[in-house]
Amino acid sequence: MEFNAQILINAPKEKIWPVITNIEEAKSRISAIQDIEVLEKPNEGLIGLKWRETRIMFGKSAMETMWITHAEENHYYQTRAESHGSIYISKLMLEEAQENGTILKMSFNGQPQTFMAKLMTKVMGPLFKKATLKAINQDLIDIKASCEV
Repeated sequence: MEFNAQILINAPKEKIWPVITNIEEAKSRISAIQDIEVLEKPNEGLIGLKWRETRIMFGKSAMETMWITHAEENHYYQTRAESHGSIYISKLMLEEAQENGTILKMSFNGQPQTFMAKLMTKVMGPLFKKATLKAINQDLIDIKASCEV
């Protein structure tokens, strides 16, 4: 199951990058995030940064542990999480807009691994898709608001 969303931000990549990569402060920028706990921090760069995030999903608090697996400064970073029998890959990308500003893109891919996760994806897929797209779009709106101040 894959989802993609994007938003135009009236700011250069160099201003947006520190906002989207400052995971420790994400709680103050993204309305759905209730708490962030950094578990592992690399000596330099982003790859290997691991944190536990608590956010509102489906009207309830949900906690996930995720880590950055790939990154290219001012271009993109990719995270991975493993939960409830699935692997989740998210990617935040920055792309210069044709006119002014930057396009912030987010992709999310959920890959069920267990029989139960595959069954739940079939049964709950449409509901999950709608809620996930709504959450992704709200995260992008919140990031835009932080960057355009």
